[in-house]
Amino acid sequence: MALMIPRIEIARVEGGDLDYRVTFEAEPLFDDTGFSSVMTALVAAVEGLSPEVVAVEVAFEGIVSGTYPLQVLAMNPQQIADHAVNTTASVYEASESA
Repeated sequence: MALMIPRIEIARVEGGDLDYRVTFEAEPLFDDTGFSSVMTALVAAVEGLSPEVVAVEVAFEGIVSGTYPLQVLAMNPQQIADHAVNTTASVYEASESA
């Protein structure tokens, strides 16, 4: 049985709010907008997943921060959201100094 590991892509939209888009193999599954933090967008995206999903890949502003089992994400949503934000910031800082 193949694992279904969708990607949750979180990004800022005009006005400062955040949106998310859930994709699987580059095909859109669902999305939503109007979130005030990466964590709230991440939690909302996970709530919409089907039961056969066991893990998700998390990306913020186009930068993937990791692949997480849903059980780990459920126990540590703030930590995973912080990691996504910090990873993106680090990648952008590195690209500016290159």
